Amino acid sequence: MSALHESNLTSLPLLHRGKVRDLYEVDAQHLLIVQTDRLSAFDVILPDPIPGKGEVLTTLSNFWFEKLGHIIPNHLSGIAPESVVNGKAEQDQVRGRAFVTKKLKPLPIEAIVRGYLVGSGWKDYQKTGTICGLALPVGLREAEKLPEPLFTPSTKAAVGDHDENISYAQAVELLGESRAAQVRDATVALYVEAANYAATKGIIIADTKFEFGVDDQGQLYLIDEALTPDSSRFWPAEDYKLGSNPPSFDKQFVRDWLEASGWNKQEPAPRIPQEVLQKTADKYHEALQRLTAA
Repeated sequence: MSALHESNLTSLPLLHRGKVRDLYEVDAQHLLIVQTDRLSAFDVILPDPIPGKGEVLTTLSNFWFEKLGHIIPNHLSGIAPESVVNGKAEQDQVRGRAFVTKKLKPLPIEAIVRGYLVGSGWKDYQKTGTICGLALPVGLREAEKLPEPLFTPSTKAAVGDHDENISYAQAVELLGESRAAQVRDATVALYVEAANYAATKGIIIADTKFEFGVDDQGQLYLIDEALTPDSSRFWPAEDYKLGSNPPSFDKQFVRDWLEASGWNKQEPAPRIPQEVLQKTADKYHEALQRLTAA
């Protein structure tokens, strides 16, 4: 399977290249978002893409957008991506890996929700007994299910910078009290419904990240991608064990190889061996197949 590291569309103006997504302007009301096969680790874009990753992210996001649409509207326009570019070469670049979306104003936070005690949350808890200032019961273990899902927002960092966790009070300062509460409630509702569904497919969603935007009337929308291995920590339920971090359906193979390589986590990143890329691609596809299987 060929991989797309970077899109090259001349029929539309390029607005931005992110860690994974390339954004183009379709018209005054719409954007084209192309999900490439780029992979970032430790906030550095790696030189080697993961074949098929963009299609997995797009297919899985579309699945969740439809399944969760009754909770909050999303940014999809319903316009076919192939219809807004010119020629076969450009259509091939967007087919199966792009959205045409409404042009919305993104909110300046990432909406993170945690259902299990793991990752940076576990480190925070070990030091302070809290996650992002939210007090938790004493004696919880790594990977333990939290008493209730926690909304723990962060700032949105530019490429190469690190997101920073913020308190709910700081989110209120950025968004206003009403909007912050709306984002918090939508984030938790989306997570709870998705996690309950995923559990029926043998997947635990330990945590995930959503992004939101608003239109000119102030209507809130779910934007970006949703509940993919890039934005979520998916665990196979059969490997879950209290007290240890289970292997996840994401880029952990790549992260583990990079950690062992001696790389200093600064640009440029080293080339990734083919077998590590393939194992990672297989994990992304397995997550897609499990979650979308009838």
